[in-house]
Amino acid sequence: MAGYGNQPIIIVDPSKQRTTGKDALSMNIASAKAVASIVRTTLGPKGMDKMLVNIMGDITLTNDGATILEEMEIEHPTARMIVEVAKTQEKIAGDGTTSAVVMAGALLERAQKLIEAGVHPTVLVRGYTLATEKALKVLNDYAITVDKNDREMLEKIANTSITGKASEMAGDLLAKICVDALYAIEHNGIVNVDEDIVLTKEIGGTVHDTELINGIAIRKEALHNEMPRRIENAKIALIDTDLTFSKTSTKSKLHVDRAEQLADFKEQEKANFRAMIQKIIDTGANVVFCSKMMEDYSLHFFKEANIFATRRVKEEDMNVLSRSTGATLVRNVNEITADDLGYAELVEQEDEHEEKTYIKGFKDARTMTIVIKGGSEHVTDNVERVFDDALHVVKSVYEDGKIVPGGGASEIEVAQALRSYAASVEGREQLAILAFADAVEDIPRAIAENCGFDSIDTLIDLRAKHGTVKNAGLDIETGDVVDMLERGIIDPLRVKTQAIKSASEAATMVLRVDDMLRSRKQAMMDVDPEHDIHNYDME
Repeated sequence: MAGYGNQPIIIVDPSKQRTTGKDALSMNIASAKAVASIVRTTLGPKGMDKMLVNIMGDITLTNDGATILEEMEIEHPTARMIVEVAKTQEKIAGDGTTSAVVMAGALLERAQKLIEAGVHPTVLVRGYTLATEKALKVLNDYAITVDKNDREMLEKIANTSITGKASEMAGDLLAKICVDALYAIEHNGIVNVDEDIVLTKEIGGTVHDTELINGIAIRKEALHNEMPRRIENAKIALIDTDLTFSKTSTKSKLHVDRAEQLADFKEQEKANFRAMIQKIIDTGANVVFCSKMMEDYSLHFFKEANIFATRRVKEEDMNVLSRSTGATLVRNVNEITADDLGYAELVEQEDEHEEKTYIKGFKDARTMTIVIKGGSEHVTDNVERVFDDALHVVKSVYEDGKIVPGGGASEIEVAQALRSYAASVEGREQLAILAFADAVEDIPRAIAENCGFDSIDTLIDLRAKHGTVKNAGLDIETGDVVDMLERGIIDPLRVKTQAIKSASEAATMVLRVDDMLRSRKQAMMDVDPEHDIHNYDME
C-alpha cells in the first residue's frame, strides 16, 4: 500500500499470506468443490467405496461420507468448513452427510457462475436464504406423518439407510435388530441410542450371525476356573485402578541387616495388599470388573469370597457398565464403600470356555448390546458404521413421526417448488433461487450417475413423472421412475431438512469471505545440542 513519499505502508505481517477479492472467493469455492467431488461418487445405493490408509498402514473401506472426511487430513480452512457440514449433519440427523456435502459443493459451483456473470455475492446470499426457507416449508408440507409404533415402516426406513453400504445382503436382519433395539430402550418416549445401545464386534461367522442381546456383553471371562460363572442379584464393583502391590512413587533404598528383615518387609507388603482386597470384599460385592492390572495373588481371595472377577476391561465397557448398573468408577480402593456398588439381576458366563460375560437386568437402565459378527475386521467395522447410521435415522422418525419418499423424489419436489417460487421474487435474487433449485437436483443426478444411468434422461423422466406421481423416484436397479412409497424407499424428514440447512449455511459462509489472511508455516528453530533441555541437570 502506497504511503507518504511513495513509501509502502505495511499494515499486515509479511509472514501472512493474503488473498483478496474474487481470488479469495474463487480459491475457497474451488476447495469446497474439491471436497464435494471426493464423496460424490459414494452417493446412493450404488455408490463406490473409498480405501483410506493411515500412516500406520491401517485400512478403512467405506462409502460413508462422514467417515471419509473425518479420516482425511484436510488442511485448507474452507475445505475444513465443508467437513464441519458433514459432522453437523451426522450429529443432528445421523445420516445424509454425503448429500449435505455434495449439495454444498453444487451451491457454490452455481454461485461461481453467477458471480462471473456479474451477480454480487451478497445478492446470492439473500437469494439462498430465501430459497432455504422455502425449501424447508415445502419439505414439511410434503412430509408424511407416520405412527411411531408402525414397526414395518421403521424397518423400511432402516433398510433404506443400510442399502448401498455393503451390508444389504443382511439388510432385513440388521433393520429388524435396529427396530428391536430401539423399542427395547424406549422409555416415556425418550430414545438414547448413543448411550443405551452398545455396539461390539467379534471376528468370526458372518454378518447374518449378528445378534441383539438384552443387556451388556463384554469379551471377558472369570480369571479363575473355581470362580462362580453365574451370579444372581449381582453387586458390582468397578475398579478403575491397578490392583497390585503398592510401590513408592520416588526412588528409595531399603537397608536390611538380616534375611528376616527382608521377609518381614515382603510380608508387610502382602498384608497391605490383602487389606486392600478385603476392603472390596467387605462392601458386599460379588462381581468385580477391573479396568487395569489385577495381581494374580488377589484371585485367591476373590475365589474364597465366591466373587466373579476379571481384569483389563475396556474403558468404553467400564463406562457403559457404570451408566447401566449405577456403579461408581472407583480410583482409590481404600475409599470404596457399599454405596459405590452397582446392581444387575444377572452376571453370567454362559460357557466356561467362552470368553464372553453377559450382564443383564438393570434397575433404571434399558441397555441393549448388538454383537456384530463378520469374517474380517474390515467387515465388522463397516457393519458398525451401518448400524450407527441406521439406528439414528430410525430414532429420527420415531421422535419426529415424519418421512419423505426416497430415490430423489423429495429433491425433485423441492426443486420444482423453488422454480415456481422464483418467478414471484423480484431482482437478481431470483437467479440465486433458480441456482438453488438446480443444486438440490444435483442429488438425484449424482445417484443416477453412480448407478450407471444417463443423468440428463433421468432428471427429465423424474420431472415429467413427478407432475402426476408426487412420490416418483429413481429405481436404482432398472432406471425407471416409480412410486417410492410403494417400493418402501423412504427417508426421515430430519435428514433432508438438515442437509439443506447445513449445505446452505456452509455455502453462504464461503460466499461472504472476500479477504483471506493465512499464516505461513515455519519450521522450528534449530537448537544446538549443548542447549537441549535434556542435557541440563534438573535436580
